Amino acid sequence: MIIWNLPPYYHNLISTAPPCSASPTTTILSTSSSSFSPENFTASLSATPATSPSDPNKRVFQPFGNAAALFVLMGAYRGGPSSFSVVGLASKPIHTFGKPWFKCEYLSNNGTTTRATKAVKILPDWGYGRVYTVVVVNCTFPSNPNSDNSGGKLILNAYYNESPNLFERLTALEEDAGSYNESKFSPPYPYEYLYCGSSLYGNVSSSRMREWMAYHAWFFGERSHFVFHDAGGISAEVREVLEPWIRAGRVTVQDIRDQAQYDGYYYNQFLIVNDCLHRYRHAAEWTFFFDVDEYIYLPDGNTLESVLAEFSDYTQFTIEQNPMSSVLCLNDSTQDYPSMKKLVNTIKEFEQKKIGTKDVKHFS
Repeated sequence: MIIWNLPPYYHNLISTAPPCSASPTTTILSTSSSSFSPENFTASLSATPATSPSDPNKRVFQPFGNAAALFVLMGAYRGGPSSFSVVGLASKPIHTFGKPWFKCEYLSNNGTTTRATKAVKILPDWGYGRVYTVVVVNCTFPSNPNSDNSGGKLILNAYYNESPNLFERLTALEEDAGSYNESKFSPPYPYEYLYCGSSLYGNVSSSRMREWMAYHAWFFGERSHFVFHDAGGISAEVREVLEPWIRAGRVTVQDIRDQAQYDGYYYNQFLIVNDCLHRYRHAAEWTFFFDVDEYIYLPDGNTLESVLAEFSDYTQFTIEQNPMSSVLCLNDSTQDYPSMKKLVNTIKEFEQKKIGTKDVKHFS
């Protein structure tokens, strides 16, 4: 698993083409006029109105509404035979100033209940959270709670504070009978390399996306897969670029636009990346995370296999960032870049062979 700590990047991903002329998507809420009548509204979460105290100096604090959810579930995944990871968001003030905690249970379809010890929570966003922060809850049981493969449910109890009396109970994961397959947790994995992309937002250039996708599909080879997360940045033009790769089974696009309801750091990119890493933990030998304005390049004739062999004893490493030149132009008639032209032609041929694209001008 390879993880990079990268600064915000899409402000630099400026389209080389004019802005998209398509009309912006507008969501219209259609409802009957009667639904807006006062009697159909609930104004407060308070069960009973506050009573006036007999002492005029006794002040009353009466709550209305709900500022942030205790926990927002995105996904839950097996980490192995006896462990699970639950990925989501939680109120940052609660986790910064309070002492919330979690407990896991597994309710088997055979009628038994397996309880884990107090779950371990991880806050992986390094303090960048806003109203919401990212929480990864690790649930480890003494043994496989679904050893008979009868299926069951992973239950998460999320506690507001140290008291065990106030909590929310939710179903994090359901396993069907017969679905457990222990061989998934060991090689050979479906892919050799897997790419986890961060939240795509803003005006992503379709031509640059086409270059990026073709290059890295060639670079990582046949046994690679790419997972993109659409936070509003995959326009119709970008989708058209990715569609042939989706049909070829090389790309998965997940719609995460609903994350905008929860105020987290940079389109909740820490949430998205952690979810992807846990979701595809046993899908590939190596998992890469970098941005779509960055290209993996190996100098001095090194191969990806030889470089990764040097890090076979490590669970993760980072890659040094170096700026690309902003003055090179492949089509500059006064310059000759034989190595660059050879690479471009190689990738063009690869793209045409794999997804049948026409030889149009898009590599610049």
